[in-house]
Amino acid sequence: MKKRILFICTHNANRSQIAEGFVNNLYSDRYEAYSAGMQPTEINPISIEIMKEIGIDISKYKSKGIEDFLDKEFDYVVMLCDSSVGCPFFPGGKEYIHMNFEDPSVFKGNEEDIMTSYRKLRDEIGKWIKDTFIDSKK
Repeated sequence: MKKRILFICTHNANRSQIAEGFVNNLYSDRYEAYSAGMQPTEINPISIEIMKEIGIDISKYKSKGIEDFLDKEFDYVVMLCDSSVGCPFFPGGKEYIHMNFEDPSVFKGNEEDIMTSYRKLRDEIGKWIKDTFIDSKK
């Protein structure tokens, strides 16, 4: 049986969507991933673009609130927010993990600088997911 993961952050616009995309597109044989936010907005088009660059299509994903999952149970609830801002709490997890990734809304500079920051974030999330969920055989 696949283990279920819920990635949460504040807006469900970048970090949690990227994490969901990695797991569902690369490791769907072991995991079923979802994402949600406390104040869902819309998925950032830059996140869609940078994931497409590595062959992962998240363009059909929708931003969701954690209330959409309150009646569900997850093996892992992973909070991907900046700890200085505060992360939402979700009550339906068997195990809780917090990983602090920089909030892309603070990325500054010209278009090239911002894209470079998003790619770095994508690569950090991808490496962390592989190290945490795949290599460890959870």
